[in-house]
Amino acid sequence: MAEKKGKPTPKRKVSEAKLKVASLSPAASKEAKRALKEQARIRRLEARAAYMRGEESALPYRDKGPARRFVRNYIDERRSFAEYFLVLIVFVLFLTLIPIPTVQLAAVAIMYSAMVIITINGIVLSRKLKKLVSEKYPDEPTKGVGMYGWMRSTQLRRLRAPAPQVGPGSNSKKKK
Repeated sequence: MAEKKGKPTPKRKVSEAKLKVASLSPAASKEAKRALKEQARIRRLEARAAYMRGEESALPYRDKGPARRFVRNYIDERRSFAEYFLVLIVFVLFLTLIPIPTVQLAAVAIMYSAMVIITINGIVLSRKLKKLVSEKYPDEPTKGVGMYGWMRSTQLRRLRAPAPQVGPGSNSKKKK
């Protein structure tokens, strides 16, 4: 037979109170929490600013390395039809709202021809970038470099991240 334990079973409230782990740090005041939140916000803003400046330490893996910097500068120093593609698509969207079939057909034709032109341009640009990177940086892998440059070329210049380090028309080859 089992022996009695000699004391009554504790109430649930008492048992659960024993299970709670005491906090190692004292309860933070509202002011302390607010200050921590502000510091975190400032750190995020500084990290974002460093990323937009193109600082190597702040860049994500896909943007790191001399080859990617070269591709960014190569794309940013020239203007292309592809960077205005989104603006063109919005324009085409408005044209399709006009209830004249000829205008709507022309809008769709403009859209598809722009897509074909940008695709061909992207394939040519991708191959050219891979060739340039393999010549300039023989130790760097070229995998993904072409698509990286192509995608960057389709973004509006103001919306590119990291922000462009060279202006359009400047030739970075003359500087180096």
